[in-house]
Amino acid sequence: MNLSLRRILAPRRMLVTALAAVLLTATAATGQPAAPVPAAATSDGRHDFDWELGVWRTDVRVLADPLSGSEEWLRFRGRSVVRALMGGRANVVELDVSGEAGRIEGLNLRLYEPQADRWSSTFVNMRDGLLTPSVYGGFRDDGVGEFYGQDQLDGRSIEVRFLVFRMGRDTARFEQAFSDDGGVTWETNWIAVDRRIR
Repeated sequence: MNLSLRRILAPRRMLVTALAAVLLTATAATGQPAAPVPAAATSDGRHDFDWELGVWRTDVRVLADPLSGSEEWLRFRGRSVVRALMGGRANVVELDVSGEAGRIEGLNLRLYEPQADRWSSTFVNMRDGLLTPSVYGGFRDDGVGEFYGQDQLDGRSIEVRFLVFRMGRDTARFEQAFSDDGGVTWETNWIAVDRRIR
């Protein structure tokens, strides 16, 4: 490779490498094991989220204190913008909602792994700039997106489940739930309903 081409590509390669390292090793950085990777893919799910591209009005309910027995829900409203990246092999969701409890600004990066025919989803809270451990999965035959991972809550290990329900062309519902008993029971702590603006 000639020197001028190296100079052009080096900054891009460094950025892509840095982003990939941060996002794909977020789980390892928390000390959690990575989700298993199937041996070979039989389908191509890189366009699984194409239906979501666009601008959405977002209504969010967040359980104030998950896994505590509390039933206090906080409400937020705003919008989400979903953009495809890299020919559909990745996408980013920009979330900006606010309510009486404050504001949530976040970024969700989803990456498609063709060898495993699965997606990883990693959320970044812009308030603290921290990555959450990724959840991994895809869409079932009935169209429901199902993603699982591990995290920490108040110093204890928990399981995380994230579900995506496409409720017609212009409406979608997203639910996050935690389990502190290995997935025997789940408590939903995040519900977002999106309605398409454009």
